[in-house]
Amino acid sequence: MKLARTLRLDVSDDNVFENPAPSGEWAISGGFEFSNWTEAHLTGKPRQAFSNGWYSIESGGRASFVGVCDITPAELEQLRQTLAQTFVEFYGAPDIDAAYPVACEEIDQMRSMCEDFEDNTLLMVSRTLTELGVEETYRTRAPQGASLEAFAVHGSVE
Repeated sequence: MKLARTLRLDVSDDNVFENPAPSGEWAISGGFEFSNWTEAHLTGKPRQAFSNGWYSIESGGRASFVGVCDITPAELEQLRQTLAQTFVEFYGAPDIDAAYPVACEEIDQMRSMCEDFEDNTLLMVSRTLTELGVEETYRTRAPQGASLEAFAVHGSVE
């Protein structure tokens, strides 16, 4: 199974996002955060998060780049629980039972996209606000010489 981790290729995310994600956190698109947005919301750093920020499940931060890598079933389940709890605490879900299927759907959509790419493929997201809502497009960069391990920490330190 594959998912994506946030990457910090330089310090630019510190300058463009209100809450930049640390390198190495598991990420999804995070377009749900913008589902009720209008043009009036698209100013300053929130605009940058909307325009091209991936959502880190662990910190709720944003990153410009993510890299595809393997994920274990145990890590995947922990992420589902974490995202469901986030939906309850910060996005108004009534309880974990209601939030869990939505969290699974969000993560599975990203997981499905990542399965199509080699490990270490870089992914970038672009969003626009249309009359029908938020539209996302994705760009990729095939792996070059360096592996994702050069940029992100995998697993635990134990």
